[in-house]
Amino acid sequence: MTDTPTHAPQGSSDAKLGPIARFIRGTELDTRMLGMVGALLLIWFGFHIYGALFNGGGVFLTPRNLWNLSVQTSMTGIMATGMVLVIITRNIDLSVGSIVGVTGMVMGLLQVEILPQYLGLGHPAIWIVTVAVGLLTGILIGAFHGWLIAYRGIPSFIVTLGGLMVWRGMAFLSADGRTISPVDETFGLLGGGPHGSVGAMGSWIVGILGCAAILWILRSGRASRKKHSFALRPMWAEYALAALGCGTLLGAVLMVNAYPWPKGILKQENLPVDAVVSHGFAIPVLILAVVGILMTILMTRTRFGRYVFAIGGNPEAAALSGINTRWVTLKIFALMGMLSGLAAVVASARLNSATNALGDLDELYVIASAVVGGTSLAGGVGTIYGAIIGALVMQSLQTGMVLIGFGDGSYRKIVVGVALVLAVYLDNLYRKKTK
Repeated sequence: MTDTPTHAPQGSSDAKLGPIARFIRGTELDTRMLGMVGALLLIWFGFHIYGALFNGGGVFLTPRNLWNLSVQTSMTGIMATGMVLVIITRNIDLSVGSIVGVTGMVMGLLQVEILPQYLGLGHPAIWIVTVAVGLLTGILIGAFHGWLIAYRGIPSFIVTLGGLMVWRGMAFLSADGRTISPVDETFGLLGGGPHGSVGAMGSWIVGILGCAAILWILRSGRASRKKHSFALRPMWAEYALAALGCGTLLGAVLMVNAYPWPKGILKQENLPVDAVVSHGFAIPVLILAVVGILMTILMTRTRFGRYVFAIGGNPEAAALSGINTRWVTLKIFALMGMLSGLAAVVASARLNSATNALGDLDELYVIASAVVGGTSLAGGVGTIYGAIIGALVMQSLQTGMVLIGFGDGSYRKIVVGVALVLAVYLDNLYRKKTK
């Protein structure tokens, strides 16, 4: 392509910049995102080197651990994408973990004790009905919270704090504290594992389609800029972004394909113990990817997304401009409830059971993930990809603590608390600097 910038290039000012600053300026990469990625890599290499020096070998940067890390991040990441919208509008949702618990119990009872009586054990429709009911349950709970907040004027902190306790109690009472298991066999695939993955070929297909999507986004974005007479990025920056995006995605494909099935699984499947069967991408990771893409489109390409940012920036001005702020708030909490229901699907499928403790304290990790990912508690600022990276950061800290011998939950809570306070402090510094 030989397109030239519509506006005059920075020329002389760029010449005074260093190569890194020039690269960031040319590619227009978010410096906050780069900081989060840098922190993530520092955490990964830090834990790996610590394990190599003091624990007899580094195991963090191995295909097995990174694959498990991606699966463990999925549930928190799914909910964190919804929490971004909640926090952007200057609200909070403390009930998401309890919604996961009660929704998981509803789905467990439905697929284990109710549907088999009418459809028969192992019926192919069981998992579909179960997932649909789980999502609907989450939507109804979230919409109820949103109605109380938007139309009855009760602060979101109080409504969702009450929801945290009410729905956790409902989760216990729904089955008198029993654990419901095992879940439907097909439903269980949604939780990952050797059979809940797409394998090597499926992962390469995902990688190639993803690269095609990246190239299409870059090309269409450039065409849109040209159409509206906006400044164009230099061609070297376009190529760099394409290489960076596709390289990262294909590197992820190589990583997940490098993790083979354990020998015990091979024996169960009557396969030779020396056979190499790759896991590939786990289904929960693909679910998170789809949620992230759809939520990004919702936030950046729709009127609803613009309304969310407008409300977060100035609620009074948004209302005066004609935005139905109450209706938008209700929809935000309904969406948060649906994503909590989807997280309950992944969590209960991964555990192959439903328990009233499912999602316990997850609200803290979800909020922390959104904040660490750059969502401002002051409202009006936040990104979906930032929340997903934040979830990966939080899960990496927890996993790393276990791998280096600090598996006690007390240490992990301390680390999460420190990370949350530090993230808010850095956000305050960033906002002061950009004013």
